[in-house]
Amino acid sequence: MQKRERRRKRGREEDSAEYREGERQKRVSDWVPKTGIGKMVKAGEIANMDEFFAKGYKVMEPEIVDVLIPEIKDKLVEFRKTARVTRQGRSFSFRASVLIGDGDSYIGLGTAKDRERFPAINKATKSAKMALRKVRKGCGSWECRCHEPHSVPFRVEGTSSSVRVNLLPAPKGTGLVIGEHVKDVLRFVGIKDVWSKCRGNTATTLDFVGATINALAATNNVKYSADMERKLEEKR
Repeated sequence: MQKRERRRKRGREEDSAEYREGERQKRVSDWVPKTGIGKMVKAGEIANMDEFFAKGYKVMEPEIVDVLIPEIKDKLVEFRKTARVTRQGRSFSFRASVLIGDGDSYIGLGTAKDRERFPAINKATKSAKMALRKVRKGCGSWECRCHEPHSVPFRVEGTSSSVRVNLLPAPKGTGLVIGEHVKDVLRFVGIKDVWSKCRGNTATTLDFVGATINALAATNNVKYSADMERKLEEKR
């Protein structure tokens, strides 16, 4: 019975992967770029997302991510039914928050509302692609000298509302010492070891995730020396 269930689950995952790939290819083929950057990406003038950000461009169309990062993954972080009181009564809608990442260097979080479930999720996914950020990894712990990009290169801090998250470099084998709600955030950028200090109302999942992404994005906000550069993951 267990083997049969595993086969069924594997079959569903393969079908889902094939369906997503088909949808991605359809979006790319039907895409008519509205910006100059989008036209450059569609024409193949930009090879990958590293080159895209190195030139100082911003993601103005979600299809840019579909073209440059075909293996992008997504996960529904939060989904709620909301209500707004009007003179006619209560007006209900859905709010979705979607996390995307390539499992290596890029991550994004998007939130959107709609009166229907799936349109809200699709809008949130597009919003996450527009908010894509690059994360630098490294081996910043003084207890580890493996020089592999398995953790953050230095201590970083991120905030969202009342939540404050500090991520500290950890030696190889430590694991993700952080709340369960945000472990997927670190896995989506390939971070395997990290220590953390968190303050505020971390029970609010969306703020917790947002603060963690803010901290990861801070790895790009400093000027680093030659010594720090050796710890960072550089793709040349």
